[in-house]
Amino acid sequence: MRLTRRRLLSHAAVLSSVAAWGPIHAADPQPIRILVGFPPGGGSDAIARLLAEKLRDALGLTVLVDNRPGAGGQIAAQLLKSAPADGHTLFLSHDHTISILPQVVRKPGFDPEQDFVPVAGIATFVNALAVSSQTPARNLAEYVQWVRQQGGKSAVGIPAPASTPEFLVKQLSERFELDLVAAPYRGSAPMLADMLGHQIPAGIGSVQDFIENHRAGKIRVIAVLGERRQAAMPEVPTLAEQGVKGYEDLPYYGIYAPRGTPAAFIERFSAAISRVLQLPEVREQLTALGLTVGHMAPAQLAQRERAYTRAWTGIIRRSGFQPQ
Repeated sequence: MRLTRRRLLSHAAVLSSVAAWGPIHAADPQPIRILVGFPPGGGSDAIARLLAEKLRDALGLTVLVDNRPGAGGQIAAQLLKSAPADGHTLFLSHDHTISILPQVVRKPGFDPEQDFVPVAGIATFVNALAVSSQTPARNLAEYVQWVRQQGGKSAVGIPAPASTPEFLVKQLSERFELDLVAAPYRGSAPMLADMLGHQIPAGIGSVQDFIENHRAGKIRVIAVLGERRQAAMPEVPTLAEQGVKGYEDLPYYGIYAPRGTPAAFIERFSAAISRVLQLPEVREQLTALGLTVGHMAPAQLAQRERAYTRAWTGIIRRSGFQPQ
């Protein structure tokens, strides 16, 4: 009964906050579009659809998810840059497209600081190393031993080229003197499909991409990045616990709008997202995906973006990676 009452109060708070500042687009039937740079079925898509549903209910506006997969979110980011700055187009993205991709692609076609404006941070998350159910390893040491038994060479799926997972594959390969080959996919969903079909023995992606099938025993997460173990899978040790350090900083999810979008819209929509993130069912669902939910105001998201970009500038330079 307490939970029901709490949920009713949270819903009321969302509605009252919206009513206080009125409709975002009064008498405007054009829907709000949330661009997602990865295909349906992945973690980014699941987050976007949950937020779109709750924002639709709270604002009384049509909110649609528009999947534009390809090039690690680059296609969706370019679409955001070219979209009218009228408050009808948003972009839900994680760190790869915003902080890393512009450093590893010679001509990404967008500059986050120049072309985008932060709307709201949603959560931080953790990447993980997982193996298929036919790969016998149950921890990093056993995985390294298994690869050596295969002649020292094996493929590791990654959801996008020149991403955090690819740099991790490179470091693991060097650290353990293996020949690990990063196999890029167009998002986590097709990578996971190949892991479930035993087409590839291992993959690196976000916890929210893996957690459902890990719990079902269809794949096995053997290491998580970050400073501490995850509440959603406390049995899985961190990479640092297993001897691989340097990946403790947590990536993030944020929502962005085209540069020039009116400040009033940014502030109001950020406030609406903050209220939606306080709904118990939203927090529960996002937490179950392995996210640490926490609203960041536009200035906070911008600060987080800059700090993460600086951290990865060092990692990329030390790796010797050349923009392509």
